[in-house]
Amino acid sequence: MGHFLPRLLVVPTPEHAARELRRMAVDSHGIAEMVPKMRTLCIELSRIKCRQANVLKQEMLSLGGDAAVARGTVACSIDSTDCILIGTAKQLARLCRKLETQPFGLPELAVELDTLLTRITSVPAGWRTSRRSLSLHRPLIMGILNITPDSFSDGGRCNDPDRAFEKALMMESEGADIIDIGGESTRPGAAPVSSEEEIGRIVPIIERLAATLKCAISVDTWKSEVAGRALSAGAEIINDISGFNFDPQMPGLAAACGAGVVLMHTRGTPDRMQQDTSYDDLMTEITAALHASVVRAHEAGISDHCIAIDPGIGFGKGAAGNLEVVRRLAEFSGFGLPVLIGPSRKMFIGKVLGREQTDDRLFGTAAVVALSVSHGASILRVHDVRAMRDVADMAHAVMHG
Repeated sequence: MGHFLPRLLVVPTPEHAARELRRMAVDSHGIAEMVPKMRTLCIELSRIKCRQANVLKQEMLSLGGDAAVARGTVACSIDSTDCILIGTAKQLARLCRKLETQPFGLPELAVELDTLLTRITSVPAGWRTSRRSLSLHRPLIMGILNITPDSFSDGGRCNDPDRAFEKALMMESEGADIIDIGGESTRPGAAPVSSEEEIGRIVPIIERLAATLKCAISVDTWKSEVAGRALSAGAEIINDISGFNFDPQMPGLAAACGAGVVLMHTRGTPDRMQQDTSYDDLMTEITAALHASVVRAHEAGISDHCIAIDPGIGFGKGAAGNLEVVRRLAEFSGFGLPVLIGPSRKMFIGKVLGREQTDDRLFGTAAVVALSVSHGASILRVHDVRAMRDVADMAHAVMHG
């Protein structure tokens, strides 16, 4: 993706379609006319020039589709507008060909749009780590192993090395494809931990598990010093909650080691991330931030084959925002990368269901996992491995036979 950043827009109901059009300031007559059309494929463009939008509107109408733009676009009485291209995949592909000879930079959009259309119709087949290639022909289960005293759900349960070792073996036997090991809590409001303390917590258990486990080991850290020690001890994936934003050395380290990486979206560090969970346009902001993270990865020399993305459930988002991310998860297929989601026992599930205790959120987690698989998630980060292995496999079987 480049200058225009076209992205897939998911509108599961007419109400959601109307809400998107109202947000764009489309006039009321246009909303009534366009909502029924939005049952086809929708591609959103943010803040394009009116002259560009008018060409897109004209060309889409000529192809039997449409384009939603803000009031004032036709007369160019506003400086810019969001635009939703509405049509079938075939119509949008034909639009790409027509844009190749248009002015105003639209040939560049043709290239980006063509790339997006290719990505949303192809599913990544694998995810490469420093030690193997993980098949994505069924969902991967990433089991959570927190070596912390204060994680939101299981803090303190695996501080003892022997208990942590047995927990990892149990998760592997229950169907985990990856064990994700963290030494610093990222729960809302959590205080930071020094690199030395984090290394002391996780490296001994990673060394021990690397000699025993058949499944992959991931390190949950945003610090390059911690990640480097973990990779040397036997980890092969870096799960960076900051999406390469907190430590500028992390992309180069990951590239040099050939590690698999998870690039997550958050807004602010864990101790401050829940202080502001309002967004003008949640999905656009998440998509733009993840795009920037992917660009940083590419600039460091990391291949797409090694990258997974995570929209960051519970990180800098309120309950309504988390529900919206799950509902519209398919929009991230536009990256052409595996999508990881980590809803396990999260606060938004407790809020929706009225379950204050994290251990009471199993069935709520199962619902989100099943819906996430149906919307394209490839990797599920969970506490309850056996249960979620069944949930993910069953949802995958329903979707794909």
